[in-house]
Formats: sequence, C-alpha cells, structure tokens
Amino acid sequence: MSATSLSLRGGTLPVERPVLMGIVNATPDSFSDAQRPKQPSELVALAERLSADGAELIDVGGESGRTDRPAVPVEEEIARVVPLVERLAGLGMLVSVDTWRAPVARAALDAGAAMINDASGLSEPDVAGACAEAGAALVVTHTRTPPKQKAYPVYDDVVDDVVSFLAERSAEARRRGVADEAIVLDPGVDLAKTPAESVTVLRRLADVRALGRPLLLALSRKDFIGVITGRVPSERLAGTLAAVGAVATGPGSILRVHDVAAVRDFLDVRAALTGDAELSQELRLAEELRREPA
Repeated sequence: MSATSLSLRGGTLPVERPVLMGIVNATPDSFSDAQRPKQPSELVALAERLSADGAELIDVGGESGRTDRPAVPVEEEIARVVPLVERLAGLGMLVSVDTWRAPVARAALDAGAAMINDASGLSEPDVAGACAEAGAALVVTHTRTPPKQKAYPVYDDVVDDVVSFLAERSAEARRRGVADEAIVLDPGVDLAKTPAESVTVLRRLADVRALGRPLLLALSRKDFIGVITGRVPSERLAGTLAAVGAVATGPGSILRVHDVAAVRDFLDVRAALTGDAELSQELRLAEELRREPA
C-alpha cells in the first residue's frame, strides 16, 4: 500500500507533500472557534477562503466534539451538514464530513461528500459500508472512549495500542468493502489520551506510519498544545506550527487545521529552506509586499 496517494470519490489525491484540510464547523458550540461564522452563506464563504488559502480538502462537522454537551439528534446533524456539503461539492471542492454516525455518513455521501472522517474508531461499522458503496475515502481514528465521552484509559504502551487498534479497525473497514487505497489513519491526538500520551504518540509517529497509509493529523489548537503553552485555543497558532514542523512535514500527511493560510506559509518557507522546493534566482519581492500599506 502507498502512503503517498489517496483514492477518494472524484479521483486520486496525491499526498507526496503535506495536504491541508480546512475546518468548517456547522455547529454553535465548537471548542476552538466560537467566533467563526455559522450562517450557511457565511460557512460557504469560509470554505471558499480556506480553499483559496491552500486547503485541498474541506472537513465539515455537524456536531461538536465537546464532551460537556450531549449528542445532537441524528436528524439535526444531517440538517446542518447536508445542505453545506451539497453547496461545497457543487463548487468543485473535495468535502470530508466529520461524523461517527452511519445515517449521517450516508446522507453526506449522497450529498456529494468524498470522504468520511470518523473520529470514533468505527463505533458504527456501517460507516465503512457506506464509504465502500459510495467509493469514498474513510478516516479510521484511534480512540478507546465512546463518542462524546472523555476518559483516560490505562495503556501498557499507548503507541502499541494505537498501532494495533488502527490495524484491526482498518482491517474491519476492508472487510466491509473499503479499498486499501481509500483508507486514512488518524492516531487520535488527545482522544482517550492525556497530553503526555499524545506527545508520546507524536514522538513515535514512525510506528504508525509503518502501517502504510496516509495519516490524518489533527494537531490544530489541541489540548496538548494548551498544556505546554498555557494558552486558550484561539492563541495556539504558534504551538500548532511547532507541532506541524516537528512531525508533519513529510509525505503521507493530511493536516486538519483551522489556520490554513498560516500553515501553508509555514510549509512553503520550510520547504524552501530545506531544499524541498527551489526558488528561482530571478524572483523578486513585489513592490506592494515590501511594506505595510499606508
């Protein structure tokens, strides 16, 4: 299996370099972006801006991952997600939908979603069946807690548990018809893990990459960054960039981020400085970029 390409509805997405996934939350209670727009037209405009900033995937969520709020009814999640997916897919965007529920996944796929981002570790295995039937990609995530619950299981070795869980769950997805090349693995940063355990997983990410599939890395504004920096979610951009620089600049990485433009700039400058991208000797800074406008 190749970790440098992903088969999803609509074709193949190369991931020889990091791919950016922009976050569009159609929810009133997201943990990290309470000030983001919530009206449908505003959400479409946000997705268009994230796409223009460099996001090749747009991840739409209809239910917050917050564990201090109850799960929303399935019908409400569908009502939040489906019209937005239809609009974005109609604009030619590759849309992922962040859901763990099979009925929501099916409705989103019917609306044109190209991938389902299941952060529950296939708690409802029919999510995989829905992806298989639609020819869509599937994100399989490590977690040992049910959706909308927060707990910290005891691990003998948290990285070994991540690897064995992802191997078993991705095998289940294949049994249900999802193609090898359509599977993405997410080590589940901060999901059923203390901040220290999340850091341990990221330090040993090579063990997870050895499973041979692209990795979805949801590092943006996470708890482990808040613990290290002592900052609230909206102030964690510098910490997010540090995490991206440490673990997510090579091939086979899909980066789920809020601040797409900043992460794109970081990756572009880093690639130039490491020699992964070349600058023409003829390039000069445009005059309008030389100083702040008066």
